[in-house]
Amino acid sequence: MAGRLARRVWAASLVVVCIMIVFIVRLAWLQLLPWSSHAAVHTSAAANRGGWQRLSVIQRQRNLVLDSGRGDFLDRYGQAITGETYSAAAFFPVRPDVRGDKDAIAKLAALLNVSREQLNQYWDEVREPVFWLNRGGKLPMRLNKEQADEIERLGLNGVSVLPYRNRYVSGFEAKHAIGFTSQHPEWLAANHPKEVASGKRRLSEQVGGSGLEKSLDKLLHGIGATSVSYFIDGRNAPVHGLDLRITQPGNHYYPLKVQTTIDLKLQNELEAYADKQGLKEGAIVVLDANNADVVAMVSRPKLKPGQFESSDGSEWTNHALTAVAPGSIFKLVTAAAALEAGVVNKKEKFHCNGEYGKYGLSCWKDGGHGTLTLQEGLAQSCNIVFATIAERMRAAELQHTAASLGIGRKAGWHRDKPFGPFHKPLRLLEEEEPGQLFASSGEGATGIASQQALAAVDGGVMAQSGIGQRDVSMSPLQAANLIVTLLNEGRLMEPRLVSEIRYADGQRMVKLPVQRARGIRARIHAGTAHALLRGMRAVVDHGTGRSIRLGVWTVAGKSGTAQTERAGIALNHQWFAGYGPVKSPRYAVSVLAANRTPGSPHQATKLFRGVMDIAARNESTHAARR
Repeated sequence: MAGRLARRVWAASLVVVCIMIVFIVRLAWLQLLPWSSHAAVHTSAAANRGGWQRLSVIQRQRNLVLDSGRGDFLDRYGQAITGETYSAAAFFPVRPDVRGDKDAIAKLAALLNVSREQLNQYWDEVREPVFWLNRGGKLPMRLNKEQADEIERLGLNGVSVLPYRNRYVSGFEAKHAIGFTSQHPEWLAANHPKEVASGKRRLSEQVGGSGLEKSLDKLLHGIGATSVSYFIDGRNAPVHGLDLRITQPGNHYYPLKVQTTIDLKLQNELEAYADKQGLKEGAIVVLDANNADVVAMVSRPKLKPGQFESSDGSEWTNHALTAVAPGSIFKLVTAAAALEAGVVNKKEKFHCNGEYGKYGLSCWKDGGHGTLTLQEGLAQSCNIVFATIAERMRAAELQHTAASLGIGRKAGWHRDKPFGPFHKPLRLLEEEEPGQLFASSGEGATGIASQQALAAVDGGVMAQSGIGQRDVSMSPLQAANLIVTLLNEGRLMEPRLVSEIRYADGQRMVKLPVQRARGIRARIHAGTAHALLRGMRAVVDHGTGRSIRLGVWTVAGKSGTAQTERAGIALNHQWFAGYGPVKSPRYAVSVLAANRTPGSPHQATKLFRGVMDIAARNESTHAARR
């Protein structure tokens, strides 16, 4: 009895061994020998050239990214600046004979507004899953509900209606403050080698190239994409029951939501206004008069990611953060420094006959302004008055006050030490330039000259610097923040572009609070600030800005025109910086119309009036909603 059982076990084992030998021989045949013509009938030409390993690669899932998982931006009222989801048609590489009924394909072609032949030709060329693009060829074509439902009813293999997450919402124009994303595999490999090696980050993913997209990239990139997998067999036919599968991170905390301080409605209206008025190069900055939050930031030329057309790449430049010669708006700083140093008093009389008498300086008004006070000198933007008081000061005195007003240093919100989820120091506006007063200023985050350099500054340099020429430079952001500082009696704030970052479920990750500028040891006196504000009111009431006296709000400010040149051609930077409404300031605004032809109308002044009128109407709309 035991012998018969042993023989049966041995026979069963022999059968198993024989079966295994057959499989091994078959695998060796598939791997080492050419494919037979019979096998070629049933597999693609690509598989015929590679053996079973090649076939195993073809019998795989084909992935299509639906959502990169990157965090989005909201404006101060919670309105989406980036991120929208819509339906789009996705095509997968399947053989023509398994796609479906020809009439159904013809109906699909009609829905996509192409001929059946064009559709088939396109489909034949598909090697990896793709979305059907719009006519511009940049984004997946947006399907309305009727189109999406009809495509689904056609029941074709290899085409599906899927939700596509578009980074930029409909009608969105890229904004320099937000920035752009692009592929940068070299940067990823150099800066995130561990994440790339582990598969947490892909070399093909989009990374921040400028603006907030860049400064917050480490948080914004998220924890993974949402993709759809489409399974096909070795003959490029769908594996039914396993054809579509959605894969997503499954973490309810991501993607993050970044709440900015921007008023998107106002931002868009100002962009349209700037274009209508023909602002070719320059910037508009609108700050909250109470805390210096950035309410709007417009830069021209427009930012067109992937379409940089100018030879110097000026589309990349955020002109709101770029320091250029300020001209007469710097007279606000010179007046503040003179009052703080006690080298002038508010009632002193100056005489302007049009010529300073040295350094080749003259006043812009032929024949001069006659006798006038400091306030009237500011209202009439008299070069003689400001060259005179600048020469009375030491360079260190002018620089000290300028630093107290945020000139010669980066103005934007930053932290020098890690905090919250940020493991390194954070600066929200990385591209910001510090500006400077004197040519020997230091580099980097500060444009403050050394004591040795200041000692070498002579009267000619002081006179020219006092009227905002020579080596003086500042950015529109600094100019707007200068106005906020005066409105707040000398308290220097750091303009903030982000108020908080939240998880996808609404919980707060980190708050970026309003904060005063750090490292400033002194501030100007409140009386000095009030004197300059009165001077700005006089500018609009009866001075160089009287052309913008009438409008929705009564406003105050200071105009400026700075001489410059480009490629040997003389040009002007036209400026206007001010605030409104005068009785209860809501916004501080600076406008730069850069590289204008000498003698052309003062575009910055006109733009300032229009910006304030738009802001006033926008404020009324928000007040009505509240």
